[in-house]
Amino acid sequence: MNAQPSLDWTAIRAKLAGRQGRDYWRSLEEVAETPAFEQWLHREFPAGASEWSAGFDRRHFLQIMAASLSLAGLSACTKQPLEKIVPYVKQPPELTPGKPLYFATALTLGGYANGVVVTSHEGRPTKIEGNADHPTSLGATNIFAQAAILDLYDPDRAQSVQRAGQPSDWEAFVSAMHAILQDQETKQGAGVRILTETITSPTLYAQLLALLAKYPAAKWHQWDPLTRDSIREGARLAFGQAVEAQYAFANAEVILALDADFLSTHPASLRYAREFAGRRRIKQREGAAMNRLYVAEPTPTITGTMADHRLPVSSAEVEDLARALAQRLGISAEAVATPHGEWLDAVARDLQAHAGKSIVLAGETQPPAVHALVHFINEKLGNIGKTITYTDCLESTAVNQLTSLKTLVADMQSGAVELLVMIEGNPVFSAPADLAFAEALGKVKTCVRLGLEENETSRFCHWHLPAAHALESWTDARAFDGTVSIVQPLIEPLFQGRTPHEVIDVLAREPGRSAYEIVRAYWQSLGWLDFEKMWRRALNDGVVAKSTLPVREVKLAGSVPARTARPAPKLEVLFRADPAIWDGRFINNAWLQELPRPVTKLTWDNAALISPKLAEREKLENGAVVELKLQGHVLRAPVWIVPGQAENSVTLHLGYGRESVGRVGAGTGCNAHVLRTSAALWTADGLQLTRTGATYPLVSTQSHHSMEGRDIVRTGTLAEFVSDPKSLEAGREPRPGPEETLYNPGEFPYRGYKWGLSIDLNVCLGCNACTIACQAENNIPVVGKHQVAVGRAMHWIRVDGYFSGGLDNPEFQSQPVPCMHCENAPCELVCPVGATVHDDEGLNVQVYNRCIGTRYCSNNCPYKVRRFNFLEFNAGMTAVQKMAKNPDVTVRSRGVMEKCTYCTQRINAARIAAELADRKVRDGEVLTACQAACPTEAIVFGDMNDPHSRVTAAKARPLDYWMLGELNTRPRTSYLARLRNPNPEMKS
Repeated sequence: MNAQPSLDWTAIRAKLAGRQGRDYWRSLEEVAETPAFEQWLHREFPAGASEWSAGFDRRHFLQIMAASLSLAGLSACTKQPLEKIVPYVKQPPELTPGKPLYFATALTLGGYANGVVVTSHEGRPTKIEGNADHPTSLGATNIFAQAAILDLYDPDRAQSVQRAGQPSDWEAFVSAMHAILQDQETKQGAGVRILTETITSPTLYAQLLALLAKYPAAKWHQWDPLTRDSIREGARLAFGQAVEAQYAFANAEVILALDADFLSTHPASLRYAREFAGRRRIKQREGAAMNRLYVAEPTPTITGTMADHRLPVSSAEVEDLARALAQRLGISAEAVATPHGEWLDAVARDLQAHAGKSIVLAGETQPPAVHALVHFINEKLGNIGKTITYTDCLESTAVNQLTSLKTLVADMQSGAVELLVMIEGNPVFSAPADLAFAEALGKVKTCVRLGLEENETSRFCHWHLPAAHALESWTDARAFDGTVSIVQPLIEPLFQGRTPHEVIDVLAREPGRSAYEIVRAYWQSLGWLDFEKMWRRALNDGVVAKSTLPVREVKLAGSVPARTARPAPKLEVLFRADPAIWDGRFINNAWLQELPRPVTKLTWDNAALISPKLAEREKLENGAVVELKLQGHVLRAPVWIVPGQAENSVTLHLGYGRESVGRVGAGTGCNAHVLRTSAALWTADGLQLTRTGATYPLVSTQSHHSMEGRDIVRTGTLAEFVSDPKSLEAGREPRPGPEETLYNPGEFPYRGYKWGLSIDLNVCLGCNACTIACQAENNIPVVGKHQVAVGRAMHWIRVDGYFSGGLDNPEFQSQPVPCMHCENAPCELVCPVGATVHDDEGLNVQVYNRCIGTRYCSNNCPYKVRRFNFLEFNAGMTAVQKMAKNPDVTVRSRGVMEKCTYCTQRINAARIAAELADRKVRDGEVLTACQAACPTEAIVFGDMNDPHSRVTAAKARPLDYWMLGELNTRPRTSYLARLRNPNPEMKS
């Protein structure tokens, strides 16, 4: 296809410049009022009348559904889940059919643990929540933890031991390894190499050390494509040793983030988000105080969207900013010129005014010199020991992973490696392009990989071993602060999966122990007094007591490092973790694939993110395919224009374009690793961008559910609120009285419970945890890229994104939108069969068995929160896939309307428990799925009849408002307006 004529950028900028006040917009097409956008906006039913568009058939649809909708059965070698059809002769005392059990465990990402509590129904895990007793999660979860349930029940998981692509078994693998290792004993393991990702498991680390002691010439290597090498190397430059900075955002009044997305991608992001939000939540006018956040970054991130002042700069400019800031603070650093002097002047003065109460931090994508500079800056500001402390870097994570991988590849190329055992990971796909890992792997005599799925690396291996999922296995892991959790299984391995502990035991020629025996033996070896009591306490609490790493004192060593030699780039390319599929390990997770990304709202694809100025200069529109050339490597990718992107920075998210992947991830996105080299893991200069004239259909939900210019987002500044709270009450329209209505006057008395919800926009990150939590809790189906494209996404709570200001550096605003549960619900009046009704506790209830699919209710909903099952999205699931469904929630079929229910099943469970105890439901006893997952506690649910409930207090605040309150729908969901805390010295 040929690209369409470019947008009229002059007209777009003129329209935005002419807007007054807090005028929000959602997309470039909306501002330009393109014919396509106008057609989308004014179609009553965006999906049209036909079930399928030309060129798209049911076969293709079923292929992309895979984990959520696949009709394929499990292979013949699969171990089917046990199905007991005989009742218990002697029922276990802890098990009551229909009543779930809860187990504390942990899930890891990037090697670091977050504590979770998993709900189990009759021996199968169905839902994951955060562990409130875990110091890193504090009861919250992110999208990856919520979606782990779908990975567990993925039918595309590896299901048997494979030898040279043919089915084999564990015993054959053990026998083959013993033969190889017997030969290696005389060589002291000189030909043995082990490759893992980041390891924080104390047990596994001890096993590896014992193995290396047994084979002194063997080597252990690590590689994670999202390596934190630069952070550790920066600490070495500053302190002469690798240490980890632990931030106390609860004590910070001013924060400067230099390309650091600490609210989203940091291993401790859940804790940091909770602490950050605690300093932004406004409860009353008197004594109102907020922290202030400055962000300098090339691509808008979740942290950037929360900034009071955001500066779009190229990645190459960040070091110059840090050096210029250091000079302004009196640190002897190499002089640099920067065009952002006024911005830095104000930041420097603000930091100095809050010395000891500020934090400056840099992200893992910045070079070591920037991290070292940041340590000098924090020391100069007196932050160390107050808002920043240091702990030892774990011995298992202290290695430079890029150097380790290079050493391994060199040994492989030389023929020195006779046995390579890879624990998880996918280096054939994720290793830097210049290392040619696949070519080197071909020179290894025997390659073994343990992994959840067969991937690109597995194709080059002689043995592939199915791994046990984290919910199927025993292990342990440390959180970022060092806290240890014992990871316990909730279900027998569905596909005969094995753990890293068992594989390392085979290499040590000590097979036969289970993972449970290995982990337990390690902790017994530590000499705990009353081991059984401590062990059971650790399993119950989800944390090992007193395992947090101690704070240590550090001193700066030497002087500020020299400036990194980098020319000013004409065009740079940035490599970043994808907000939904991370480094590609979640590409086969349909929930995450269909999740709209923050800022762009893209689903089912990645794209080359570019700035409006670059698009204008190169005459590009969304979806235009460009050719990207870098150091002899070429990649074709569609572009997506992002307001707030640095002018000459092109961002590529990693993880897409996989060649060996399950049915969900097949054929999605482009492989950014093609351009990534060991010399520039995160940023590369000298990118060449060329238009091809072709287009690619990217799907974004940014224009879905447009409110057509209606004023629904309320924002202001802290100064405005303190001086005159009524200045923000435009959203509190004076609320119409009972007599000003076309409905029956007066409100139902609600003598029992009166449920309501409040969402604090001041602390909402737009992280999407609520969306995935709702999907996992309420059996919400995935619909696929085509159905999303025509407006049929099924999420019950969506997160709308808004921009205000100009194209190049706008303000961002996120707004979660569930069902409003209106007292005067427009949907109820038009349903011909009474399928949507009001109950005596204020819930807008959907009776699925009555619904005949007229969709009148959806047409009459001003909030656009009702979803219709156009197709049989839940049909054809395998036995394993059905295990992921929440038995407390109906699985809907084609032809019915569905929507948010305030998790009525959770309300009913709490009501039953309260009635059995002859009491009322306590405040906080009912947590909706979205509320429970939220890292910042932005969502509060409760009984509005309780004058002491949190939701009642929230709705009494002066910032509380109804969305579209002028319609007199009297919604039970209300919002707290967002406040920013800008520096009065700054012009904008």
